[in-house]
Formats: sequence, structure tokens, C-alpha cells
Amino acid sequence: MGAYGIDRKKLDEVIGPIVRAHGAEVVDVEVKTERNGWVLRIFVEKLGAAEQNLSTQQAAIDLDLCSGIARELSPALDVVDIIPHQYNLEISSPGVERALLGAKDYVRFAGKKAKIRVTNPVRGQKVVVGVLGGVRDGKALVQDGGASYEIPLTDIESGRLVFEFGPSSRPGKPGFKKKK
Repeated sequence: MGAYGIDRKKLDEVIGPIVRAHGAEVVDVEVKTERNGWVLRIFVEKLGAAEQNLSTQQAAIDLDLCSGIARELSPALDVVDIIPHQYNLEISSPGVERALLGAKDYVRFAGKKAKIRVTNPVRGQKVVVGVLGGVRDGKALVQDGGASYEIPLTDIESGRLVFEFGPSSRPGKPGFKKKK
């Protein structure tokens, strides 16, 4: 039995086929309590996104896909009754600031900016923000300005991509276009 009395293997056996039938794949599953009660949150992206190393934008799913998965998944979960309490079901894209879940994501999103929390400080820091450089010898490679880090994957508490807005265009600055 997993966290909160939920058989995670059985939960995955119900969720996986339904999500795949809708042309998507499961990225992560969260079961947690929030202000309005329990939430079963399932993060999905386009089927094959991980194998094809798609960007977050290319792997994104739309609201119709989320709704379709939820409509089919909700009664299936009710039938197997493996969640021992009332909950709200949410189907979502992992988003542009998605969690990094294991070595494959640190490789997939090489070249992207990330924020990584570590269990053992790296050069005195518990949080490292920088550009991912993949994985070598079980360590995530991160470049932060002139500093390079090799963070053991086993020391990573959590990691997530950091969304960067493009440069803002202001009057008098290059790229600003006046409305006619």
C-alpha cells in the first residue's frame, strides 16, 4: 500500500490505458490535501513527448483533451474504488515550469533554465538556479553564469524548469513598435 492508503500500482493500471487512449502519457500523479479537501492531480502531455524530447510547448495538451480524459477516468476510478476518501480529480499539463522527474528530464531539458533544491548544500547553497547541461556519471550538470555545478541526482530534493519571459519592449527601446 502506498501513501494515504492508495495502491499506486493499481492506480497506475487504471490511469495509464485511459490516458494513452486519448493520445497522451502520464508525467506525474499527485495525491494531496489542499484547502478544499483531497486532490488527485494527474499531469499529462502528448503521447511520445518524452521519447521525442519535445519542448514543454510542443508537448502541451489542451483543455478538451484534459476534459475527455477526466470524463472517462472519473467513472473508472469510481468502479475500482482504490482511493479511500472523497477527492477532486484534476487533469493538467505539467506546464512551462514543470517538475523535473529523474535523469531523463535533466537530459531532455538540457539548455533550459531550472531551479533545483538539494538535500546536501552545493557550494553552500540549498537551491541552485542555472541552465541544465544534461547528466553525466549520475550527476545533473548545471551552468549558472560562470559557475558550473555537478549535482548528484541522489542529492536532488526537487527540480523544476524556470519560465523566462522575453525581453520587454518599451518606448525608446529597440523592438518597440508604436501603434498607428
